[in-house]
Amino acid sequence: MVHVALLVVLAGVAKIPATNVAGSPEQVFEQRIVPIFKSSNPSSCAQCHLAAVDLKDYILPSAKDTFLALRDQGLIDLDKPADSKILKFISRGANDRGAKLIPAKVRQAEYEAFAAWIKACAADPALKNAPKPEKAPALAVKPAAVVRHARKDQMLASFETNVWSLRFRCMNCHTEGTPQNDKLRKENGDRVAWFKKAGPAATMDYLLASKLINLADPEKSLLLTKPLGVVKHGGGIKFALGDQGYKSMRAWITDVAAIKNGTYTKAEQLPTPQKFKQFGTEIWLKIDKTPEAWGDKLLQADVYAWDAKTRTWEKSPIATTDRVVWGKGKLWQHTLTLLAAPGSARAKAWSRKASLPAGRYLVKVYIDAAGKAKQDWNAKLGDAEYAGQVEVQSRWPEGYGAMTVADGARVR
Repeated sequence: MVHVALLVVLAGVAKIPATNVAGSPEQVFEQRIVPIFKSSNPSSCAQCHLAAVDLKDYILPSAKDTFLALRDQGLIDLDKPADSKILKFISRGANDRGAKLIPAKVRQAEYEAFAAWIKACAADPALKNAPKPEKAPALAVKPAAVVRHARKDQMLASFETNVWSLRFRCMNCHTEGTPQNDKLRKENGDRVAWFKKAGPAATMDYLLASKLINLADPEKSLLLTKPLGVVKHGGGIKFALGDQGYKSMRAWITDVAAIKNGTYTKAEQLPTPQKFKQFGTEIWLKIDKTPEAWGDKLLQADVYAWDAKTRTWEKSPIATTDRVVWGKGKLWQHTLTLLAAPGSARAKAWSRKASLPAGRYLVKVYIDAAGKAKQDWNAKLGDAEYAGQVEVQSRWPEGYGAMTVADGARVR
């Protein structure tokens, strides 16, 4: 739909096979490339990139300057024009899940236009042998790291860790296809079913097109203000300011806003790569008999697995979770989020089914007594908040009615 104008401009020239186009590089550039440069519509780059890059970024007003800029960045192969990287960029993503969003004629018109022009440039001795200028023409393209960060597959990986993994914190109220959600949809409409049963990609696409994200002011996104209770939420308060759920979701929304708004201009501004990939579960951990001092404070529980080979606890937590302690009931409970290094055997296994094997585990408890998370939503609980640890033995069954229980009075 958004490419109608570009299709009209390129409709005629797209019918001409690139191999049959005649003319000088300048003529081909004016006929085939300039219409892309002048178009106000997004190009096929939108297929793979959330933002930060457009095919127009690779074009300058001058045919020669465009050639020199692309050649000197290694994007044109003068010996094998058909193998030029710029052509691979244009054709990349044609078979992706969302390829239907980019009309095939648009992609083909762009590809043939560049293929014809590059072939003409390669056949022109003056251009082919042109020396590298003292001051190379500058493209509008952002650094490779910034462009790569804005790829949709990169954003999806971040979404899976930071948002999709939180779906069990919502007790399936917003998970499409669950009994809880079916009931709520009858009462409130389809808008409550934003965790799509088709999976994380469908959910991300839905959220990016919804009003639940505020790109101008990420902090005010309904995805944050509703579970915080700042805006009326039928499900009650699900986040505490600065807890793990809030951190993860706000970090992702903030990143999306920065990409969409063009905030990132250099690699140093990009978020630090996450050490662990997160996997949501319906495994519940309960700590009962909590001390009065913990009442109504944010409690974080990190779970460590026993390594039978080394006969020690693993150095990094295998799971984590946090929630405010119910002071009156001297009780704390929440679902576990599993943690695995990206690309590890655990991560690959948990991408199919996230679960913990039966055995010995150590639960380390952290209490935010000073309200550190409220003062700085991005702050992490550490040694200053450490309250002690307790060992548990569990099969880690799933479900609210099958919680693994740790004795809060034994935390030392």
